[in-house]
Amino acid sequence: MKSQDGAAARRRQMSFALMCMAATAVLLPAGAMAKDTGACTPGTTLRLSAPESSQGSLLLIEVKSAKPLVEVQGDWDRRSVPFWREVASEAQRKGLVGVDLEKEPGEYELKVTGEMAGGGKISCMARVTVRKGRFATEKLQVGKQFVEPSPEQIKRADEERQKLRDIFDHVTPERLWDGKFRIPLDGVTTGSNFGRRRILNGNPGSPHGGMDLPGATGTPVHAAQRGRVVLAEELFFAGNTVVVDHGLGIYTLYGHLSEIDAKVGDALEAGTVLGKVGATGRVTGPHLHWGLTVERARVNPLQLVTLLGNSSGNAAR
Repeated sequence: MKSQDGAAARRRQMSFALMCMAATAVLLPAGAMAKDTGACTPGTTLRLSAPESSQGSLLLIEVKSAKPLVEVQGDWDRRSVPFWREVASEAQRKGLVGVDLEKEPGEYELKVTGEMAGGGKISCMARVTVRKGRFATEKLQVGKQFVEPSPEQIKRADEERQKLRDIFDHVTPERLWDGKFRIPLDGVTTGSNFGRRRILNGNPGSPHGGMDLPGATGTPVHAAQRGRVVLAEELFFAGNTVVVDHGLGIYTLYGHLSEIDAKVGDALEAGTVLGKVGATGRVTGPHLHWGLTVERARVNPLQLVTLLGNSSGNAAR
């Protein structure tokens, strides 16, 4: 019996070790970058925050040149990758690649081009591997009207979905954030359900595109970073919702609010209270639905907190 218990303990230890190794492979600690990646023109280096990615993840790109850079732009799978300059160096730029929650696994080409002061050109190319994400399945019982909506409700939901697409399709060319991104609820360090595929009343639904953060009704919800409010209204599925544009294709969404304390056009500072936790929309209890979209890709918002934990500087690209 003791030997069986010992074997079981060793198996648990091995399983834990493998999970830790897998987590390290997907995302390195804040500020850490993987080794030089891809082929670049002489005097230029391209580094990624991880050697590969998975569905719903973020990659931080760092480009360095021997001379000051005037402009840098990227392209990944026919999507543009905006870059910004940190205060520390004129010869360095950073950008984010968002891997959508339902991105087809495979290998994709990343191209980075730019111009140095004096007219010299730079270019880099790398292959980015996207692995299949590991997401749970959850069965829920919700009100019949959310699974079998009326024609009027379907029309409303479709219009709201298109409105959000139009918002996320717009890329503000300036960087609006300055500093670290934060989790919107004080005292909360993690969340759940990102990517979880829900079966509602026996009917398979779309994967959950945000992170659920625990909180009681009325808990203040803070802006994750500086930005501009581009939506503040009740939506059929997400309930009372606020969307903040942080610039360069980065948007955060705050759903199921009991109260909305911001309006479209408001310029928010990091930490500004924009609403309160609630249970509006399609929901089984009070919590905050926190979503992140980067260049139209739905990604895990906690990775933004990790990857841009030391981001500061101006909005130069």
